[in-house]
Amino acid sequence: MPRVSFDKYQGLGNDFIVLRHEDPDSFPVERAKALCDRHFGVGADGVLLVSPPTTAAARARMTVLNADGSRPEMCGNGLRCVALFLAREDGPDASDFVVDTDAGPRSCLVEMEAEPAGGRAASVTTGMGRAQLDGELEVRHGETSERFTRVSMGNPHAIRFGPPVDLARIDELGPFVSSQVPGGLNVEFATLQGAARIDLVVWERGVGRTLACGTGAAATAVAAAVAGHAPFDAPIAVHLPGGPLEIRVSREDLDVQLRGPARWVFSGWLSPEGPVTS
Repeated sequence: MPRVSFDKYQGLGNDFIVLRHEDPDSFPVERAKALCDRHFGVGADGVLLVSPPTTAAARARMTVLNADGSRPEMCGNGLRCVALFLAREDGPDASDFVVDTDAGPRSCLVEMEAEPAGGRAASVTTGMGRAQLDGELEVRHGETSERFTRVSMGNPHAIRFGPPVDLARIDELGPFVSSQVPGGLNVEFATLQGAARIDLVVWERGVGRTLACGTGAAATAVAAAVAGHAPFDAPIAVHLPGGPLEIRVSREDLDVQLRGPARWVFSGWLSPEGPVTS
């Protein structure tokens, strides 16, 4: 294969390999898995393929491949990274656009950081679409029973509110809860810290426990607002291990806006023998 350039980006520590590929359906799954390998590849939580748009108003299309090769419908942190990737290509005058995803078109507003970041970092506000409430899920695991609220952000989530959960317990319970639904779930463990702050740890299908998950933060904010634990139409701070995101949930239609950081890490190129960084 000819060598292909790529960029490494991260959003709150959720890291991705971003590259252009004309036909995302043809990208080899095994190639994505190899690239994400943290010992023998570039290392990442996923690969973000940037291709021509599928709708007339969009700037580009984003396709997500997880580290295990699976293809989720959406990725909030990934969308911010792709938005910064496109804004750096287009220049500072092209910072407001739409990106097509497998969950539908999503709006992006990129605000570049001033020096010394020099265009390598930005605060990105993305439209996450309208949330859908999918009922409750009660799961018995061992001697305990846990109740989760199911919310779709174009991809499925199950949110548990309660005191903090030990990370080893999350690593055990997350995949078990995910397996209760065909196709799997992203599983959120949320602790309320007041009217407008939530501490959150996410077990993500296809990846495992992550430093951050944008759609998980959005789904959790929706569940909290609907239950009366957080305000509608006002900022909700969702603190993940990688840092905070700001979420707004519309009372009228559960439309969600997310604001958070994205940062370029490095660039390189891929050859048949493997990745070479620069």
